Amino acid sequence: MKATEVVAALIWQGDKFMICQRPAHKARGLLWEFVGGKVEEGETKQQALIRECSEEIAVTLSVGDVFMDVTHEYPDLTVHLTLFHATIAEGIPQKIEHNDIKWITPAEIDGYDFCPADVEILDKLRQTYQSFI
Repeated sequence: MKATEVVAALIWQGDKFMICQRPAHKARGLLWEFVGGKVEEGETKQQALIRECSEEIAVTLSVGDVFMDVTHEYPDLTVHLTLFHATIAEGIPQKIEHNDIKWITPAEIDGYDFCPADVEILDKLRQTYQSFI
C-alpha cells in the first residue's frame, strides 16, 4: 500500500506544545494529534502544513525544520508523517475542525490518548525535552 504523505506542526508556547482532538465522526475520532493533514498534489510539505493550519485552526504558520518523521500502518491506510517545528505567525487557534485544542507539557503526554502514528514522536519529545519534565 502506498503511504499517504501527511504533515503536522509542533507548535510551542513557552514550555507547552499544541495538541488537537480529532472530531468524533472521523477515523480515530476523539484521539489527540498534532495539527496538520494530507499533502495535496503539487504542494510542498511546508505549503501543505500552512494550508492545513489555516483551514483547521485559522492561523498562519511559520514552518521551521523537521523534528521527526515516521511511517505508520493503520488497518485502513499507511501514513508517512513529517512533523515540523512551527510557530504561529498570525492568528489565534480556533476549533474549526477539531473537537478541542490544548497546550500541554511533555510531562502531561501520558494523560491523553494519541493517534498510534504519534507514539514514536511523543517518545522523542519526552527524551528531547527532558528538562521540561
